[in-house]
Amino acid sequence: MVAPAVPEIVEEEIESAIESRNDALPTLRELGPPDLVHLVKQSIKSGNKQSGVYHHVTGIDASSSASLAAYVNTITYNPNDKSSKVISGPPITSVSCYNAFSRLDMRVDVKIPGGVESYCIDERGDKRVASDTLWMETFLCGVLRAYAYADDGGGDSIKKIIGVRRFDPITSTEMEHRFLDAAERLFFQGPQLGSEPEVQVPNNASNHLTTGLINYINTTGRYTSGINLFEKLRTRDPEVSSLLARVMISSDEEVQAVKLLHEAVAKLPMDYSLLDCQATFCQSKGRLDWALECAKRGVTAAPSEFSTWAKLAEVYVALEDWDLALLTLNSCPMFTYQEKDLPRMPEPARILLPVLPESMLDEIDESTQAQYGEQVHASLRKLHAAGYKGTFLKAYSILTEITAKIGWDQLLRTRSQVFVMEEEYRSEKQTGRNTNASTTALRGTPSPGINGTERDGQINGGLDESDSQADDEETSGDKQSSPTSPLDSATMADSSIEKPVHIVTSEAINSSPDDSAGPSNTDERYTQFHNKRLCERWLDNLFMVLYEDLRIYTIWRTDMARAQSESSDYRKSAEEWEILGELAERLHHFPEAVEAYQACLRIRFSPKAMKGVLKNYEIQRRSGEMLQAMIRLIAWQYRWYSEFSPALLRIIRVLIESEGAVKVRSIVQATSLPQPVLDLTHRYVELCVAFRSSGSEA
Repeated sequence: MVAPAVPEIVEEEIESAIESRNDALPTLRELGPPDLVHLVKQSIKSGNKQSGVYHHVTGIDASSSASLAAYVNTITYNPNDKSSKVISGPPITSVSCYNAFSRLDMRVDVKIPGGVESYCIDERGDKRVASDTLWMETFLCGVLRAYAYADDGGGDSIKKIIGVRRFDPITSTEMEHRFLDAAERLFFQGPQLGSEPEVQVPNNASNHLTTGLINYINTTGRYTSGINLFEKLRTRDPEVSSLLARVMISSDEEVQAVKLLHEAVAKLPMDYSLLDCQATFCQSKGRLDWALECAKRGVTAAPSEFSTWAKLAEVYVALEDWDLALLTLNSCPMFTYQEKDLPRMPEPARILLPVLPESMLDEIDESTQAQYGEQVHASLRKLHAAGYKGTFLKAYSILTEITAKIGWDQLLRTRSQVFVMEEEYRSEKQTGRNTNASTTALRGTPSPGINGTERDGQINGGLDESDSQADDEETSGDKQSSPTSPLDSATMADSSIEKPVHIVTSEAINSSPDDSAGPSNTDERYTQFHNKRLCERWLDNLFMVLYEDLRIYTIWRTDMARAQSESSDYRKSAEEWEILGELAERLHHFPEAVEAYQACLRIRFSPKAMKGVLKNYEIQRRSGEMLQAMIRLIAWQYRWYSEFSPALLRIIRVLIESEGAVKVRSIVQATSLPQPVLDLTHRYVELCVAFRSSGSEA
């Protein structure tokens, strides 16, 4: 199959991209940025004119200098570029791959027509010798980056970095053997790589290496290889048992997984990864009472980890214990989201994004031009929940799940039952009843929160002081002004979403202990005041953000119903429909989300909308429609230089397991689309056959 086109980002000054990468080396924290390929081109017409061009790439073989030089050779002689040619310099033509284990940038300078020089650059900019061990580490980091920077089919990762070629790093069982062998040798150095944003302290079971391994195993269905790897590692460290149990459960070896968990917990009774795995398994089997005990023990074992508190909150939601679900959510330690090590490059002179004929599809090409100039209402642009990531995204998902089950009004009543409300606090302060523990805490005395950490005015790492002040100003503005302008002013009367009254937060109490009190009130409704908790500011902000989401959603559905009753058209731009689909999906209204996504697709192609529709087809097991959506998503990915998406590969593999490779191939081939576009989907099927996935034998 033809490789994706080669994007070119032209530098203002030759080698400025390499200099920017060198400057960024001391700031890299985790896996590092995608590999940088820098070429020096010379114009054929004017022989002395040189220019520096570069692009980023993931998934290429970084096991040696020869393999990187081979990649450069594949793009050196470009038959589509007849105006310039690649030269060896000086300046240099090079490939840079970051080694996150040793914190070095591996460099290969390629001399054309022949010759290779390899070395590495440390954080101080000094050159070092590249050894075989360093190359093994670099190879493993390259595979992990390929999965970390891969797109899920929705296009967000592709849009984040311009001009990245994405390849599948493991296309054969031989490559898999090399990958797993390197992972086994370097496994216990995994915590050096960092971890997902939900994990505060990386360990042997929770880091980027284990995340990449689990992602690879679940994507390709190579469960036997994963079980063999973790079995060997478990003999060296029982902590690996949680990873082994997860792979066993995924491969339908649940009996063996339960036995393993029983033995491992007997040895490590306070390992929160094991307890989380147990709780998840019990929850999936409907034994919420067992899941609750496991989740409680997990919180006891790791009170500073977000995942343990989030799991306990999920169990309470499943048990429909809304009071404890909110209190547990309030206790979650929140962490500031750290973006991946994205490349920071200087402003380019120009950007060339070519398209190969093999990826051309009319509906996709037309959508690229149609999206420019689309109008989007300001209120849809201001939905803050769309930007949540990490721990805040997970916490918001739990809060919206509660709302979807009990409704907004009941959520507000539950909120007022468990948290101190502003009116209650002012009345209690006026009456001077300061004898109980709750009001003692309200007077500013530092006291431990539910999760054992002091309430010191911070948001457990979620926001810094300046962010809190900004939130205060925003919330204050909300108090004084009317709600944000609606989609249609005529629909404001139809909006029945009650705006939440404000809670007293620990930050507000500690920062203003001498605020003037409100009117005195000694009714019986305050007798339970001492049993309530102070709400964390981040959770109070989530309630306000949820209110805005629900308000916009209600206005949309009301306008839709009115338009249908009047037999009139309800018009929105494609991007507005896409935003409304995301909004409905966030609020767990999946039928309405699919409706919005389909309305978007009727106007133009959108990878995000198509991914949302594909998710619905997957739930309904509509294999024909799934493949139609897959063909278009894969073509769009290839159009933007990505021939590898783990999420799409997993869907193809699951389809083959249920329908068989022959039927999948037949459905794809029967589609009335250009053959080169169909061949792109056939390649995913061939990968599953190469890995001998279930259903591919025929």
